[in-house]
Amino acid sequence: QVQLVYSGGGSVQAGGSLKLSCTYSGNIQTNYYMGWVRQAPGSEREAVAAISADGGTIYYADAVKGRFTISQDVAKNTLYLQMDSLNSEDTAMYYCVTDVVVHFNGGGWYMADFNSWGQGTQVTVSS
Repeated sequence: QVQLVYSGGGSVQAGGSLKLSCTYSGNIQTNYYMGWVRQAPGSEREAVAAISADGGTIYYADAVKGRFTISQDVAKNTLYLQMDSLNSEDTAMYYCVTDVVVHFNGGGWYMADFNSWGQGTQVTVSS
């Protein structure tokens, strides 16, 4: 079983910033990617960013590239997502995901598999 503790979600005006944190414990495949996905009401779940176990490889969705930064502190078992220049389209429930398998197709990278735990953290951006 895996436990996740989220912090950093909330409400912000367009153009503002938030930093999400996800502290994890339990049985995680530490040599896999970790990442963030989000889901807005009425929309499908969307991969936001992924980071390799050693932090050396990072992927971002086109919609957040240049605005979001994923990072991790392995010693603290914590994954972060720094979100800048937020807009209303970023409004969603954000989930930290573990054991991520990254694949590629004509559209670029995608999460072929992952484990999602917990209830996520809500981010609301008002214009």
